[in-house]
Amino acid sequence: MAAAGLERIVRAEDVAHMGLTEVLRHAPYIYAQYRRLVASIRSTRPDVAILIDFPEVNLRLARHLKRLAVPVLWFVSPQVWAWKRGRLRSIQQRVDRMMVIFPFEEPFYRARGVAAEFVGHPLATLPLPTVSREEYATRHSLDSAKQWIALLPGSRQGEVAKNLPQMLHAAADLNWDRATACEFILPVASTLEINWLKEKLAACESSGSRTMHGDATMPRIVLVPDAREALHHARASVVASGTATVQALTIGTPFVVVYRVSALTFALVKRLIRYPAEIPAARDADGNLPIAMPNLIAGRRIVPELLNRRFTAAALAAALRPLLTDTPARAETIAALAETRAKLQPNPAPAPGSTVDPIRRVSDGAIALLRASASVAARSPAADV
Repeated sequence: MAAAGLERIVRAEDVAHMGLTEVLRHAPYIYAQYRRLVASIRSTRPDVAILIDFPEVNLRLARHLKRLAVPVLWFVSPQVWAWKRGRLRSIQQRVDRMMVIFPFEEPFYRARGVAAEFVGHPLATLPLPTVSREEYATRHSLDSAKQWIALLPGSRQGEVAKNLPQMLHAAADLNWDRATACEFILPVASTLEINWLKEKLAACESSGSRTMHGDATMPRIVLVPDAREALHHARASVVASGTATVQALTIGTPFVVVYRVSALTFALVKRLIRYPAEIPAARDADGNLPIAMPNLIAGRRIVPELLNRRFTAAALAAALRPLLTDTPARAETIAALAETRAKLQPNPAPAPGSTVDPIRRVSDGAIALLRASASVAARSPAADV
């Protein structure tokens, strides 16, 4: 959008935080940025608004937009189907068109009076990376004879700080066992400063070296720029819960989902999360519902989830080992990922050799709202004055 000439009033990555306690710490800055957004809406009075995800801010912005009679299209639904179901009334009142990227969301919204359309997931229409394994190994100084494991600890500093240490300890455990010795690649998210990440890796290595058992040592971590290429060439991956799990799903290589938040945040989420009939989901032995999007799309657990106290280096290494060799577990995971990935294709599915671009469908929806708004304005009494 910025490249197309739109002005950035607030940088989303500066105000994006996950978890109750994490948000509270940054509340003053977040609210100041929100006030800047509201002021910009009042001064520019846009012809149409495209709101993308970010319900904590966008639901409030939608209220101001509706007061100004600005048509509202929302792309990437807030997860009201998981929790905070009370937001549905605000969506019904303030959103003219909801464009959703997961197949269960369209029937969920339509059953509750919201004009929704499943446009497919943008990641599901992308071709697989074309770089060969040999080229990739040469580019990043990797050993093509070894197996590679991709580590995706998150796209925000807070996530990385919580998720990365256990990932690195699990990597050391795997390399301590010669049968599972691997190389590790870590894609650097565009929202992270590479120098900060290098410092975090060094700190983890320094603290971890004091707790390694036997002759285990922290492995070399190769930083790479592209997550899709890393996921494509990895034998298996460790992925922090979030959009990256859908990225991993569309690539199709087996992976394990991990995440860690504060104990208070986890306890609250566990109590609040509820899924509707459109999402069949069973609790695990600890009473946790699945949170990984691939498992929700599939309607069953197709990838392991290690959350909070279950997310330990030992548990992660144990979950990865069956995925590194040609086991039945690996074959079943690959088949389940392929079946689930097909559900993310636009509806109706494109003909062989052709694609239906979800972003184009959203753009078409925005243009339709503009035309409808212009038509209403032309018919209004004020237009005849």
